Amino acid sequence: MSKMRIAVIGAGLMGHGIAQVFALAGHDVTITDAHAPTLDSALSRVSANLRDLDEDARAVERIKPVSDLAACVRDADYVVEAILEDMPLKQRTFAEIEKNVRSDTILASNTSVMPITEIMQGLRHRERAVGTHWWNPPYLIPLVEVIETQWTSPAVIDATMKLHADAGKKPAHVKKDVPGFIGNRLQHALWREAVSLVENGICDAKTVDDVIKASFGRRLAVLGPLENADLVGTDLTLAIHNTVLPAIEARPAASPYLEKLVKDGRLGFKTGEGFRAWSPDQQAELRSKVVQHLKKARLSDT
Repeated sequence: MSKMRIAVIGAGLMGHGIAQVFALAGHDVTITDAHAPTLDSALSRVSANLRDLDEDARAVERIKPVSDLAACVRDADYVVEAILEDMPLKQRTFAEIEKNVRSDTILASNTSVMPITEIMQGLRHRERAVGTHWWNPPYLIPLVEVIETQWTSPAVIDATMKLHADAGKKPAHVKKDVPGFIGNRLQHALWREAVSLVENGICDAKTVDDVIKASFGRRLAVLGPLENADLVGTDLTLAIHNTVLPAIEARPAASPYLEKLVKDGRLGFKTGEGFRAWSPDQQAELRSKVVQHLKKARLSDT
């Protein structure tokens, strides 16, 4: 894809990483944030990432911080919003963006679960609006879910898929705008059962994590669940489902056990205890382990 003018709204955890990916792909990027200190530190954070990943340090020169939203998006071919998961705020932001861009500028919202249809419903030109769900950290996780709404034109989907593929990402077309899209629906189906196992005294939280990491988690990167079903046979899969699915947690609401953790202030790393207790050293060790694992996986992809 030829060089595009990309505007990123939000320079925080996700936004600066998205800008980094597009700049590395050769695109000119403007970036803005309502919080001045976050915007002021965006380039230094991108530079630190590039050094850590041993990537082209000159890519940061393609990113231009702009304090004014209108000026940031005015000449953009593609705008991606990466601000707080706040529906009214996102709607107001896109209303302001639309006032200052061409009618054919593609507008994308980066969100993990919020309905794209609701975010974009107030636009005058809804056919150019899509969702893009980047995973954290955006410069290490290859997947970007591209969410279609009932109004999105096929040309916009094609252009968005190509833009991300050419930037080295793995775009996945989500053909219906459903809560959680694809990845988070799968992830939280697993989490629901994991919580249920602990809640019902079948095992403790550490055992849940150990079982996943020491069994099917090892092969998930190369063997997806439906590939695995075909590998073992759909007949065996059907037989297993007829036995196991009736016993698997199926309630449509959040677990009372999880609700009690939150009520009791056991918020995980934020408070030092959630399903398990976490010292500062244990937290740092786990964060480091995840980042190092993702960096190694990224190298194996190239």
